[in-house]
Amino acid sequence: MAITATEQRFLDDVSLDMPWALVETFATMHRWRPEQVNAAADVIAGRLRAAGIPVDVHAPEIYLSIPLSASVTADNVAYRAKPPSSSLPAPDGVTGKLVSLKANPKALRSYNRDIKTLFGGSIASVEEVKRIVGGNIVVMQGFGNPALTSLIEEWGGVGLIAVNPGIDIHWGTCTTIWGSPDLQDMARKPKIPVIAVNNPDGQKLIALAQSGGACTIRTDLLEGWFVQKVPVVTIPGTEEPEKYALVHGHYDSWEVGVGDNATGDATMMELARVLWKNRASLKRSVKIAWWPGHSTGRYAGSTWFTDAFAQDLDENCLAQINCDSPGCRWATSYHETRAFTESAHIASGVIRDIVPDAVIKTMRPPQAGDYSFNNIGLPSFFMLSSTMPEALRHEKGYYDVSGCGANIAWHTENDTLEIADRDNLLTDMKIYLLSALRVANAEVLPFDWSATADEFLETIDTYQAAAKGLADLTPSRAAVLGLKAALATLEQAPLPARNAALHELARILVPINYTQQPRFRHDPAYTVQPLPTLAVAADLPDMTDPHLRRVALVELMRGQNRFLAAIAAARRVIAIAGG
Repeated sequence: MAITATEQRFLDDVSLDMPWALVETFATMHRWRPEQVNAAADVIAGRLRAAGIPVDVHAPEIYLSIPLSASVTADNVAYRAKPPSSSLPAPDGVTGKLVSLKANPKALRSYNRDIKTLFGGSIASVEEVKRIVGGNIVVMQGFGNPALTSLIEEWGGVGLIAVNPGIDIHWGTCTTIWGSPDLQDMARKPKIPVIAVNNPDGQKLIALAQSGGACTIRTDLLEGWFVQKVPVVTIPGTEEPEKYALVHGHYDSWEVGVGDNATGDATMMELARVLWKNRASLKRSVKIAWWPGHSTGRYAGSTWFTDAFAQDLDENCLAQINCDSPGCRWATSYHETRAFTESAHIASGVIRDIVPDAVIKTMRPPQAGDYSFNNIGLPSFFMLSSTMPEALRHEKGYYDVSGCGANIAWHTENDTLEIADRDNLLTDMKIYLLSALRVANAEVLPFDWSATADEFLETIDTYQAAAKGLADLTPSRAAVLGLKAALATLEQAPLPARNAALHELARILVPINYTQQPRFRHDPAYTVQPLPTLAVAADLPDMTDPHLRRVALVELMRGQNRFLAAIAAARRVIAIAGG
């Protein structure tokens, strides 16, 4: 859609003055230890108030795991290492035989726990990998992420060495616990030490593993409950002030973290300034929130907010828009834009209106990036922002990373001021601003649930084909066809009822597509398949054990019941809207 005159007035107000000053300040501030993070929150809140923008600063206690140091020693040689957040602290060391696993090069940054995805064809079965891993320290290419760590622990490994792709070592996190733990989460706290090493040292350790060598891993981390500040700005709408779009991103970072995420913090600050100045032209409200605990707490800041304000989010939040790594060097492409299907047209349309010749591709978000709202059921779009064109990335010899616009300075000491780009930042700020406006000022809430229903049909057909006759998903397919027919009638509903229905449909259809846990709980930090309650159908042909297959069929029966009930609930919402 074309940019309206009202939208253009907002866009014309965007300036680099205030945001670039924050980028320059944060380029001098480490923001990963608790006291550093709170100091950064004070900077954000102070500059907002100096600009006349009201800000609430919450101060919850959240659980953090702050990595301090690590090493690996083998054959009397000590190798430099970093521990990911939430690794088991092992200052006295864990010693074991080294074994190597061959990773799938296409899955080095995957959050998937599927062995086919992680290892390609190099591992035939879980039984085989358990025989290799049990009682040993595993060394393999990749990042020490939550999915991989949980599998190595599950298979009996006593430690994990992740060999990063380049000469630098990347900080990260290795827990599947999403946010601060509750009683059910605690069992998933990593029980093995995990470290990351660079590629040259990692190759030596892989060679040592192949010759039957051993090593000792040491890790040191600071863990506990810390008060961390959460700045939140609310720009009130004039017609439906209780309803709002949420724009959010993390302000804690590894090292000084300019591209991840000082540029995002600056973007949100400029959105706050422009929206506050022009608030008389807002129909609904916009909230802007800066999170601590993104990496050292595995999204503990956004998770706390989700928990603390769950009822308000459920009743009033229309969509969440995540702001991470905008405005980075050489990042001029949008071919990895994350968006839920019902929101994809908003994301791509906004980008097209700001950057007419942009390369745009939207895709399903992984279980990452402060997407702490799936279990409530918020329509969502954006995660990482603009990125480097693939041709340029390959020309530079850069491997794949999860931020900084594809600059390999991501999560390293090198993510400094030169990673930010003023022109790209200006562009991305306008994209985020226009995105918030198109939720806040839409006459009809801009969520395409018919497109989501089409996605459901495609997913069901994929699982049905993969099941090779061992499962029957025709009831689910028929239910979705009925939903599509019902959705076609929603356009005739009165506007208030139509918007109420579009809002309520999100609370039903987002969780069934993205979560396994009940609403208001948080799924583990690894990616699940679409329509996860039906996904086991695709695995049935690989289950040669008759008992296991029968168990899986029981799971599928229960999962299909949950899915059918959700679709029936969605149809009731539509029927009520139509009167």
